[in-house]
Amino acid sequence: MANAPFRPFETNLDKDRALATLRTATDGADDGELFLERRRSEALVFDDGRVRNASYDASEGFGLRAVRGETAGYAHSTDLSEKALARAVETTHLAVGSGGGTLADAPTGTNARLYGDLDPISEISFPAKLDLLKEIDDFLRGLDPKVVQVSATVAGSLQEVEILRPEGTHLRDARPMSRINISVIVEKDGRRESGSMGGGGRAGFADLFERTHWEGVAREALRIALVNLDAVPAPAGVMDVVLGPGWPGILLHEAVGHGLEGDFNRKGSSAFAELMGQQVAAKGVTVLDDGTIPDRRGSLTIDDEGTPSARNVLIEDGVLVGYMQDRQNARLMGVEPTGNGRRESYAHTPMPRMTNTYMLGGNAAPDAILADLKDGIYAVGFGGGQVDITNGKFVFSCTEAYRVENGKVGAPVKGATLIGDGATAMKQIRAVGNDLKLDPGIGNCGKAGQWVPVGVGQPTLMIGGLTVGGAAA
Repeated sequence: MANAPFRPFETNLDKDRALATLRTATDGADDGELFLERRRSEALVFDDGRVRNASYDASEGFGLRAVRGETAGYAHSTDLSEKALARAVETTHLAVGSGGGTLADAPTGTNARLYGDLDPISEISFPAKLDLLKEIDDFLRGLDPKVVQVSATVAGSLQEVEILRPEGTHLRDARPMSRINISVIVEKDGRRESGSMGGGGRAGFADLFERTHWEGVAREALRIALVNLDAVPAPAGVMDVVLGPGWPGILLHEAVGHGLEGDFNRKGSSAFAELMGQQVAAKGVTVLDDGTIPDRRGSLTIDDEGTPSARNVLIEDGVLVGYMQDRQNARLMGVEPTGNGRRESYAHTPMPRMTNTYMLGGNAAPDAILADLKDGIYAVGFGGGQVDITNGKFVFSCTEAYRVENGKVGAPVKGATLIGDGATAMKQIRAVGNDLKLDPGIGNCGKAGQWVPVGVGQPTLMIGGLTVGGAAA
């Protein structure tokens, strides 16, 4: 039965023989594990009044890893059989060489359970999902005659993993994910602009399918599109910028978060390498990576090595106090793993990755922060961006931003990009709002060709002296 729980040691492998094989692979190693996974996902896209795409994907397989020092041997297969596992040993054992390693201690156990294991794919029928998308389309077109195109997507998945370690530890996790995304294009006098909104998390579709929820998402997508319809070209130059709460935390994630991952710092390639204990941000700035928030998109009961997720403080009152670690980098750096060992699938090796990365709120009222902005940009929505991890330099495009002069929020602007570097920007934070907000559940993070779901967040912030790219003022 397709919906039966994933139990590979009951259906495909003998657990005792698999453990013996794993021990052969990791003999003389520092660490290693057998990671088994089944993933099922479904997506339905309704665009311009018709179904544009409907997909269902299912995959399963294992990854076998042996680690010694800085080297890792990894083999993976879609064949969950003892023969395939035995063949994988030949590859993984190459990393161990002549042996001599001391097997690391097993991860500490946890009784936490941060999400249910409801299957979003089977929870609500395909026809019901299609009906909802049609209803969203009709609703938006009825709201405003300027709407010329609507695109709505529902996507759900269930990832089931089992982790077997050479000392015999056996861990299991089932990770649901659901999301609704709505985009709208409006037109006036021949000019077209778009807006989008969405979100979800590690839960089923029940709450997302509530009318009060999806109506709010649809109205917000339309609002952003209408704002952009009246936007004027953005100014260019060095100016102060106020970032809105929530999703603008993606700038923090990219410009600072990646630089605080353990592997970049161990190798000395991060702009934050060798700065532990030093002031790297303005006073009052505290940044966390927290994988323990229930139902959040970036949360994990256990990471992909079996380490329980944690609430890790990275920067405290402006001082660098921690990095995000997987097991290998933690061991090589002489610290404890932090529950940040993540991989895209069984076909990928784990590495230090963010979960939900955010800045804590401060004491300033958001209105007061804006009132103090004499000449600058108020950015509340972001699209794509690029970051150089070695120096923290970033370029981000704004999807919703406003011109501010003498504390007054003026016309919306389009074409604004924010340019700077994370280390400098963090030190130039001049005010931290009291309105911490997490994003609605839309983030994906790429690193070394692997993509994982993440969360971001922040309060309203004022950052001094960012370069704003746009049209000439």
